[in-house]
Amino acid sequence: MIEVDHLTKSYGEKIAVNDISFTVGRGEILGFLGPNGAGKTTTMRILTGYLPATRGSARIAGFDVFEQSLEVRSRIGYLPETPPLYPDMSVRAYLEFVARIKGVSGADVEKRAERAMEMANLQDRRTDLIKRLSRGYKQRVGIAQAIVHNPDVVILDEPTVGLDPKQIIEVRNLIKGLAGEHTIILSTHILPEASQTCDRVVIINRGRIAAVDTPENLTTQLKGAERVQIEVRGEEDALRDALELTEVTKVDVAPMDGSDHLKAIIESESGTDIRGKLAAAVVGKGLELLELKSINLSLEDIFLQLTTEEAGAAHEAAAAQAQG
Repeated sequence: MIEVDHLTKSYGEKIAVNDISFTVGRGEILGFLGPNGAGKTTTMRILTGYLPATRGSARIAGFDVFEQSLEVRSRIGYLPETPPLYPDMSVRAYLEFVARIKGVSGADVEKRAERAMEMANLQDRRTDLIKRLSRGYKQRVGIAQAIVHNPDVVILDEPTVGLDPKQIIEVRNLIKGLAGEHTIILSTHILPEASQTCDRVVIINRGRIAAVDTPENLTTQLKGAERVQIEVRGEEDALRDALELTEVTKVDVAPMDGSDHLKAIIESESGTDIRGKLAAAVVGKGLELLELKSINLSLEDIFLQLTTEEAGAAHEAAAAQAQG
């Protein structure tokens, strides 16, 4: 549904998007993840026809974004970071207005507006003026205007920024409900947003793509070791003795605040499972085993690892160029 091939956008000497390529399948939710200033919004604007690219190509639903811009725009729904709302219009009037300017035929305008309100759970606010809505409801109206013409592709730029936790959950559920019927690109720097909403993620940093995959596959690929956390009651020396197993590569032991418990993080080579041996060794030393659990990399761990590596590589390259 979406094909991005070697896309680059530069402003003079500053490169905002640097030779990126990725695809999005029909009905998929793709998370576009990166820190502020990584190039996410610039990419969104190129895909929606708001900005021209310096180099590269992009196709949506088989149409070239640059050569067939009108065809592409008719198939896209876009929610920029600041929703394009008219505060003095009611929700229904606004959505009907948007439907008309997006080319919905006169007979279908009311039906499409009603459908968009239903999908965004706005039925009970249809006659309310937009300026009287909460920020969370305004964001819902913003999403409704993006889908009112039933586009193939919906592009959402930071859709939950500034919302409270309850509103974030509501908008997240709304986005997940759009999957299948629409292909969605969700730009965000909020890590739980991507891990809980998206089928795959693109991690972008300094205008370059650092990784493209599912959160689960990224965890498997980047995990250099198995990690287990245990909590025990007993002497630290006895615990350290118990953890001297041949499979163990690293141990970090620390007392837990306000108690006589100890917590330890134990690492072993990737693909090994030492939980049984670990439990037997701890109990065999007379320690009271209170907790034992595997620790998986979170999307936050992956993000920090990848972006730190990217930043370090860029710094080294710049240093080498300066010395040369």
